[in-house]
Amino acid sequence: MDALTALFWGAFSSASLFIGAWMAGPMAKAHRLTGLIMGFGAGTLLSAVAYELVPESSLGNGPGFAFGFAAGALTYFVGDHLVDKSGGADRVDIDPDTQGSGMAMFLGALLDGIPEAFILGLTIASGGAISVAFLTAVFVSNIPQGLAGTVSLKTAGYRDRSVWRMWTLLTVAAALASLVGYLAGDLVPHQGIYAEAFAGGAVLTMLADSMMPEAFEHGGRLVGLVTVLGYLVAATLTVFD
Repeated sequence: MDALTALFWGAFSSASLFIGAWMAGPMAKAHRLTGLIMGFGAGTLLSAVAYELVPESSLGNGPGFAFGFAAGALTYFVGDHLVDKSGGADRVDIDPDTQGSGMAMFLGALLDGIPEAFILGLTIASGGAISVAFLTAVFVSNIPQGLAGTVSLKTAGYRDRSVWRMWTLLTVAAALASLVGYLAGDLVPHQGIYAEAFAGGAVLTMLADSMMPEAFEHGGRLVGLVTVLGYLVAATLTVFD
């Protein structure tokens, strides 16, 4: 049953991409508001990294934990660089001015979403229940990514049907990543902390590299306050989780 739970929540966390895709129509020109939403989502993920992926108890593992965190950051950095060079640099651009590669954008979105979904499955394996705070953080952060990604894909010449097909494939991939996370945590529970460190490094690098700069570019100085608000909302959920 828990394996099916991991599949469900992995898919659910990425299903908010469709909300972003739907919002891409009425909010196509609302760049400032989109930037603020992206800042809020970034704040929720920052809180998830701080309270869910780097818990105080994990710091006692010293070099092993640090190595996992650095490995996750470097893996995302290299993968992101390859995707950008292939034409996927505009996948989170709110106002893209170039026509990139749709396939590269899809692979980039996959790169962004897999670590988050993996951790959802891992938390189910370690605690037997989903972390409401982390699930909320992932769900909220995927809305602006779906919005920006849809705009970028349409700028690249993709039709609505093709865009929705890509988000469907990404949702399926997230469900499978969550299942893999659950199986990894269930089979080797003592290694779960290093998997969390790896994913934490990848998520933090993604935030600093793409979400936060894009949010500030279009949302302005107010993004700082909105990001803190997102952080506090997710942190509060952690306390009551």
